[in-house]
Amino acid sequence: MSTGPKTDQAPGARHAADSHDVIRVHGARENNLKDVSIEIPKRRLTVFTGVSGSGKSSLVFDTIAAESQRLINETYSAFVQGFMPNQSRPEVDVLDGLTTAIIVDQQRMGSAPRSTVGTATDANAMLRILFSRLGTPHIGPPGAYSFNTASVSASGGFRVERGEKTKTEKVTFSRTGGMCVRCEGRGKVSDIDLTQLYDDSKSISEGAFTIPGYTAGGWNARLYAESGLFDADKPIRKFTKKELHALLHQEPTRMKIAGINMTYEGLIPRVTKSFLAKDKEAMQPHIRAFVERAVTFTTCPECDGTRLSEAARSSKIKGISIADACAMEIRDLAEWVRGIAEPSVTPLLTALQGTLDSFTEIGLGFDEPTVGLHPHDIQRMNNLLLRLRDKGNTVLVVEHKPETIAIADHVVDLGPGAGMAGGTVCFEGTVEKLRASGTVTGRHLDDRAALKESVREATGTLEVRGATANNLRDVDVDIPLGVLCVVTGVAGSGKSSLLHGSIPADTGVVAVDQAPIGGSRRSNPATYTGLLDPIRKAFAKANGVKPALFSANSEGACPACNGAGVIYTDLAMMAGVATTCEDCEGKRFLASVLEYRLGGRDISEVLAMPVAEAEEFFGAGEARLPAAHKILQRLADVGLGYLTLGQPLTTLSGGERQRLKLATHMGDKGGVYVLDEPTTGLHLADVEQLLGLLDRLVDSGKSVIVIEHHQAVMAHADWIIDLGPGAGHDGGRIVFEGTPADLVAARSTLTGEHLADYVGA
Repeated sequence: MSTGPKTDQAPGARHAADSHDVIRVHGARENNLKDVSIEIPKRRLTVFTGVSGSGKSSLVFDTIAAESQRLINETYSAFVQGFMPNQSRPEVDVLDGLTTAIIVDQQRMGSAPRSTVGTATDANAMLRILFSRLGTPHIGPPGAYSFNTASVSASGGFRVERGEKTKTEKVTFSRTGGMCVRCEGRGKVSDIDLTQLYDDSKSISEGAFTIPGYTAGGWNARLYAESGLFDADKPIRKFTKKELHALLHQEPTRMKIAGINMTYEGLIPRVTKSFLAKDKEAMQPHIRAFVERAVTFTTCPECDGTRLSEAARSSKIKGISIADACAMEIRDLAEWVRGIAEPSVTPLLTALQGTLDSFTEIGLGFDEPTVGLHPHDIQRMNNLLLRLRDKGNTVLVVEHKPETIAIADHVVDLGPGAGMAGGTVCFEGTVEKLRASGTVTGRHLDDRAALKESVREATGTLEVRGATANNLRDVDVDIPLGVLCVVTGVAGSGKSSLLHGSIPADTGVVAVDQAPIGGSRRSNPATYTGLLDPIRKAFAKANGVKPALFSANSEGACPACNGAGVIYTDLAMMAGVATTCEDCEGKRFLASVLEYRLGGRDISEVLAMPVAEAEEFFGAGEARLPAAHKILQRLADVGLGYLTLGQPLTTLSGGERQRLKLATHMGDKGGVYVLDEPTTGLHLADVEQLLGLLDRLVDSGKSVIVIEHHQAVMAHADWIIDLGPGAGHDGGRIVFEGTPADLVAARSTLTGEHLADYVGA
């Protein structure tokens, strides 16, 4: 009998296979990592921590996980790889001991309006198959129940050659889809708020338009004032129906204005093309603010927000349509599915049941897996992480919350600072040793904010009456103004529904939500905040040239790399290669542009400055520029002093992107700020700085309303509104209103219990 090869291994010696108990990283240099070398134990829970921007995600996601994914992709044929995203090898010398990586990062899902929890997890696909089998009346295949599939039909003919004869054959095609025709499966229809386009009490000659770039006397305004289609000196509210139609909806018409041939078009289609068809996040701040004000979304009257056609809504199982099923809470839907007894679809029901039960188990309602979770929910997430580990998985978690750091088997602390001041491993070891390590994380791990000795008095109230958005149950509440008010409650209790869905839009509210910042690798803090505009104008004025020369996306761009600083070479199914542009040496600008200076610096040197250095540079001396200095102060206030002005937005961490958005909105006009979890991505050491920023906003006369789970922010509040008592249909009620001290004393809610434990009451 044949046997396998034998090894000359001494008794008791370690087996060769056991030497692969660690993931070994040597010489990692992605982003700000500085030749990081580290060994990470397998089959353990390792938490990576450090201040925001210290290099945690660069090590875990951009190096370890990226290489694991790249190696998996290489196992496919070259043909298949041609259809997959190309991934280049990370900047690292050695990476061995890797296993298959399942990546759960901070990239938000469902950015498209037709993406839902169901479509992202296949639960919706299984429901569609179920209804196509059991629904009555039967309306068609699974696509007939999909709000992403439109109904189409076509007919025609094609010629078939058979020998010397040619025959024309007719063909017809039809597909039944479930998409609502009116809203195209979005559930909402958009409209433009005319009050944001013009002041109808004024005439066009008097400057009625309130659209950016439509000031009286400018070409955009003259196009309408001199069109001759209406009286430009008459207030718009006195226009006849015909005149108003010409102003708002006129089809493109060629006409001559001031001797120049121009195309006249109604205001609504013109604004739609000029503003609404572009990437909102890539716009200048004042234009982005206009778009957010001008566009309103209302529930589709045709499908009542279900996104589905009438036929799809008419087909039912046990009296429930697919629209009804998708509107149920997951736990209720799981119970409904459990009650369907049909042998012909048993495998499908089992798979769907398993998916829905897993949602319920993790409390959906692992990059920072506790983001958006109440302290009560964090324990459930911790239990899930430990169960993943106990099944033999290697679990790598990027996290700031001390509750999750505490359960780690192994901790890696990066830093010591952020950006160029980070990128090194400051500590490796157990949680107990981390506490004694002296690192920033170690020193702040046991930080606990105390309740304030005195709270501010409200200067007024923001009334919310009869709020019913999502799961809210006819909520009436008076939100105090002139103070720091925290709205809290378990995940899914109705916090965002109350603030983002129930506060009227005309109350001067500036909302900073968690929507991701868009933009390409050409976008950076200088372009996103509007900082680059005054800088370009200052360079132009100092040198007597055009401002467009000082934009790498305009006339000043290096022609070899088109202002990108690098040249990308496509290698088909292999990963593309990015090389520094030899003409501009990565500086992105024409050599002639770099000869122009302001305060002794060229434009590329200015964009390479960290915020803190730029704040000093534009604060005094020859380069003093108050408009730029004000924006830089706001960036420094939110803790982004280490970011360079020209750093691509695509390289920022989740916490950095959130704070960049906050800094931008701090310049908006408005007396009420609504912030959605501003501690997202913040290290323990950064939370204190955030509290100081919130205090300064309130002390300057602003009203600050914060949706937050972090106990330090709750303890620092002047007033707390707690929603619950549970999530979904178990929530939607106000369970407490009052000061943090009263909440702790009462301990009547889950939030009160956790806050009392936090402050040691």
